[in-house]
Amino acid sequence: MEALVELEHVNVARGSSVVLHDLSLRIEAGEHLVILGPNGCGKSTLLKTMTCECYPIARPEMRVKIMGRERWDLTELKRRMGVVSAELPGMQTLTTSGYDAVLTGFFSSSTLWPNLTVTAEMREKADEVLAMVGAEALREKPVGQMSAGQQRRVMIGRALAGASLDTKDGAVQMLLLDEPSNALDLGAQHDLRELLRGLAARGIAILLITHHIADILPEMKRVVMMRDGRIIADGKKSEMLAEAQLSELFGREISLTERDGYWNAW
Repeated sequence: MEALVELEHVNVARGSSVVLHDLSLRIEAGEHLVILGPNGCGKSTLLKTMTCECYPIARPEMRVKIMGRERWDLTELKRRMGVVSAELPGMQTLTTSGYDAVLTGFFSSSTLWPNLTVTAEMREKADEVLAMVGAEALREKPVGQMSAGQQRRVMIGRALAGASLDTKDGAVQMLLLDEPSNALDLGAQHDLRELLRGLAARGIAILLITHHIADILPEMKRVVMMRDGRIIADGKKSEMLAEAQLSELFGREISLTERDGYWNAW
C-alpha cells in the first residue's frame, strides 16, 4: 500500500519568510504518530502543506505525494484527509445542528447550503459516524450551544464523514488533529483522548500536532520533533520522550512521569 504522506526536501514560505526548511517526512498507512514542538515551530504549516493549503517552493529535488498521488482535486483531498483544526467552528457552523454539521463533511462546506444534495447513503453514514464518536445526544443541538468538548467531538465526526463513503473501496481514513485539546477542560481532554484511542483501534490513521506531552496517545509509537521549521528528531516514542530530548526541544529543563501509557511533563 502507498504511504499516506511522502514529503522530500520541502521548503515552504508564508509571505516573505521561509517557515519550513528542507523537510522530509514519510507517514505509512495506518500509522499513528505525533508531531511535537513549541508554538511557532511550523507544525501547523506542515499540516497545511499535507492538505495542499500551502505549497512548497518549487525546486528540482522537492517531491510531495499524498496517498500515492502528486495531484489532487482539493475538494476531494480535503474530504479524504479529515482535518480537525485548532480553531473552534466558524459562524456558519455554529447555527447548524450536530447531525447537519457531520453531513457537511461530505461536501467540505461550513453549512448545508441549498445547492447541496444529501443522499440517503450520506445520511446513513452520518448516523454511523455520530455513533462512532459518541455524539448521538448532540444530533439536534446547535453547534453554537455545545461545550468546547462537544464541539470537538462533532468536528471529529465531520472530519471522518467524507472519507467514510470511500471505505467500502478499501480507502484508508486519516485524521489530522491540530492542537485538539486547546480550550478543553480536564474532563473534556480525557474524553477526547479516549475517543481518539477508539478510532485508532478501528484502523484510522491519526496524525496529532501538539505541544502538550499529555496529548500523546499510548497507541502512538512514533514522535517527530520540530523546531524553527525543521525536523530535528524522528524516532520511537520510547527514545524521543526522554528528559534530555525534551529539554533541548523546548529550551528549558523538563522532568517526565509516565502512567498507563501517558506521559506528563513539568
